[in-house]
Amino acid sequence: MKCITLTVDAIIPYGGKIVLIKRMNDPFKGYYALPGGIVEYGERVEDAVLREVEEETGLEGKIHSLVGVYSDPMRDPRGHFVSVCFIVVPEGGELRAGSDAKEVELFSLDNLPRLAFDHGKMIKDAEGMLRGILSEM
Repeated sequence: MKCITLTVDAIIPYGGKIVLIKRMNDPFKGYYALPGGIVEYGERVEDAVLREVEEETGLEGKIHSLVGVYSDPMRDPRGHFVSVCFIVVPEGGELRAGSDAKEVELFSLDNLPRLAFDHGKMIKDAEGMLRGILSEM
């Protein structure tokens, strides 16, 4: 029996831009992506997204809002991955690449690179909320 894999992704407003990581591993090796990863067994998605943010970007944060649930069976070439996407506002830590992130960079919403998976759709879906948060920074 095939199973669905549950993942999380974070849109992080930071310094008037958003945080993206450059993927170190396939799929989409070398592409920019939102920080995120697989939810561990027994872990809440809210805890998983904050853990992944810290592991991949060095930032500690809090969840601002839920962007949505992304369940297209074709969104990940490895199989059926369902992602819960949140906006996470940084509250501490130091921005640095970690875990499976080759690099971490800041991009404006108006100048995004080519993105892995369906992360462009996630950012587009969050754009209204993000512009409000970014204007307050």
